[in-house]
Amino acid sequence: MDENFRTIDKFKDKYLSELFEFLMIPSISSDPIHKSDVEKCAKWLAKHIETIGFKDTRIIQTEGHPIIFANFDKIDTNKKTFLIYGHYDVQPVDPLDEWRSPPFEPEIRNGKIFARGSSDDKGQLFVHLKAIESLRQFGELPVNAKLIIEGEEEAAMNNLDGFIKSNSELLQCDAVLISDTEWFSDDLPSICYSLRGIGFMEVTVYGPNRDLHSGSFGGAVDNPVIVLSQIIARLKDNYGRITVPGFYDDVVELDEIERSVFSSLPLDEEKFFSDIGLKIGNGEIGFSVLERIWARPSLDVNGIYGGYTGEGSKTIIPSKATAKISIRLVPNQNAKDIINKTVNFIKNLVPPTVNIDIKFYEGANPILINRNSSAIQAAISAFKNSFSKEPVFIREGGSIPIVEQFVDYLKKPVVLLGLGLPNDNIHSPNENFDINNFIGGIKASAYFMKEFSRS
Repeated sequence: MDENFRTIDKFKDKYLSELFEFLMIPSISSDPIHKSDVEKCAKWLAKHIETIGFKDTRIIQTEGHPIIFANFDKIDTNKKTFLIYGHYDVQPVDPLDEWRSPPFEPEIRNGKIFARGSSDDKGQLFVHLKAIESLRQFGELPVNAKLIIEGEEEAAMNNLDGFIKSNSELLQCDAVLISDTEWFSDDLPSICYSLRGIGFMEVTVYGPNRDLHSGSFGGAVDNPVIVLSQIIARLKDNYGRITVPGFYDDVVELDEIERSVFSSLPLDEEKFFSDIGLKIGNGEIGFSVLERIWARPSLDVNGIYGGYTGEGSKTIIPSKATAKISIRLVPNQNAKDIINKTVNFIKNLVPPTVNIDIKFYEGANPILINRNSSAIQAAISAFKNSFSKEPVFIREGGSIPIVEQFVDYLKKPVVLLGLGLPNDNIHSPNENFDINNFIGGIKASAYFMKEFSRS
């Protein structure tokens, strides 16, 4: 692979220039104003994929944003087949005034590429395209390569789910490769083997049929903001445990080996909290920080609003109040089961003085990946040879809902070959992607294909 690695280094500036062109398209999928930009990005990416050498490249229209499918060439039955997943859509950029440089004008500072989507997920996806391009210069690819790339991941839309279900034969492979996760620390290559699942709901408490004067009615009617706050407060106890009956029934407890592995990772808790402006954290008693984030379920209020929130005072009793609540799930919890239990529990907390409406959305189940598969072993070798360090296994507290669909419908191992770093600021202002991880990632992807072909 030394010759191939030298080729990747030689074309570093070319690869960066092409990535910059990709990053300049404001493909914000959740904002209807940018629908044409998302379409433009899909067309740009499909054309670029064709220039790399993919013979069968398709833009598939959906009720939302386009899906891109590509097959490098006719399937050679003597070769392993792997499927690369990624997404070309990005998060909104607000608050814009906190960006040091315009979010869609890529800029390199301190060895990092600053732009929206640089790490999540355009940069990480682009790594694999450049790996395939570099390998082509030395003849045929060692594997059959397929791509499935969506434009809805950041918009919580699920048109890709139906496509995977209906096209499992088209997507058949020996492994699915995804780069949309991050390392444990800047200098510690990491392979993620577990993702938490997610459930989401919106709870609205309705009181009087209009906002009321707090002097004329205060003390005589229930205030929806207070009632909602009381309901939320009862969802957890003083020990950090979620109080929904049956919530923990199916949770798989960590064994001592995994707990020991977690504790061996170099987490500086003081720095972990100081980086986010806190002196100390909080959570479920009896578990470490990593255990709470990676292997224990959680429940959080993502937003709460109701009543007057403008300048000055307006003494009212609001007519309604709303909270957005998310739940993170761990193996073997089931999203539908947990959502139903939580909804029923909340309904039982509502006093007769108000009404309630709960909207809930299809969730995603947690994922636990077999660390002993041949694909994972190829990933270990790829990271070790590309970054000159033995990678560690980690879990991740976030969710990638589409992974569940790949596992359910394709029945093949998934490899989460993440290249992001903890301070990439994904979903935040000043998102960035380390150039060393971009170039090193191209090498790792190329090495993975070679190694996987022999496994």
